Amino acid sequence: MELRFTAGNGAVDTAIKELIDRVGPIRHRAIVREMIIAALKAGQENPEKADLKIMCGTLKEMRYTAKVFGDYRGARKVTVFGSARTTPDHPLYQMAREFGQNLAAAGFMVITGGGPGIMQAANEGAGPEKSFGVGIRLPFEQKSNPVMNGSPRDITYKYFFNRKVAFIKEACAVALFPGGFGTLDEAMETLTLLQTGKRYPLPVVLIDRPGDGYWSGWRGFLEDQLASAGYIGPVDGAFFHHAHAVDDAVAFINGFYRRFHSLRFVGGKSVIRMATGLSESDVDQLQKEFADILMEGGGFCRSGPLPKECDEPELAHLPRLVVDFNKRDFARLRQLIDAINRL
Repeated sequence: MELRFTAGNGAVDTAIKELIDRVGPIRHRAIVREMIIAALKAGQENPEKADLKIMCGTLKEMRYTAKVFGDYRGARKVTVFGSARTTPDHPLYQMAREFGQNLAAAGFMVITGGGPGIMQAANEGAGPEKSFGVGIRLPFEQKSNPVMNGSPRDITYKYFFNRKVAFIKEACAVALFPGGFGTLDEAMETLTLLQTGKRYPLPVVLIDRPGDGYWSGWRGFLEDQLASAGYIGPVDGAFFHHAHAVDDAVAFINGFYRRFHSLRFVGGKSVIRMATGLSESDVDQLQKEFADILMEGGGFCRSGPLPKECDEPELAHLPRLVVDFNKRDFARLRQLIDAINRL
């Protein structure tokens, strides 16, 4: 039997409905139905057990991720990346601990990989009640650091790709300390998601000590090898900020949310939600400065919540700026948010 995601599966649809009714209460029943159909279709179409195990493991890991983070959706969280090999006596370890402490004092929670080094330092600074550990099962059995071990906010993944989703999906900011292949992978993936619009804008801060040269060398590579050859855009550097001090890094993250609250794509519109509204003259100024990111004939306008935003009633009070964004120039969109915060 060929199964369809739309209705038309006869007795199978009836059986799925009866199953959902029996288990209840089930939220978003139409989506759950499609998940069940997808599992059945996977069983029909995939003879390889390994493929099915990956699909099954992914669903189970993401279900648990949503369960753990679900009670903290209203809390702003900062993901901290950095080397697992940084020792407690290293100045960067002390810097990461201070960074975690200052984030917690500013009302943020901290997400790390849950391991040693920079991860442990940030968790120590934030404290166990303000920390998440998003770990990975490795052949050499890396265990959760002492801060996260046994915490209800400590998750261990089999698959790196599920872990990466948790790091970025749940964060309102990303901070990167010096590290190895994993840290650079996380840096590049974060920037790729921002550059392609697969992740809503968020502040990314690179942190090292004055004179270290780690991130300045990496930035030099981006400029000399990527930007100069046209492999990245001329303003893609707007996606990140380089800080040499903890206070600067925390201020940068806080500054991103000075007026900007969040962004949502609604149909062909980009809806920027703000803590405080803009004047007509502010909007006119922004439209002149950022006319290059508009669709042909598009513009900027002040607004209240659009009808399709009714599923977020807790944000209904926020003033909006609706932009006919071309959904291509995401670095310039980031610059628009910076400009809004400066007004």
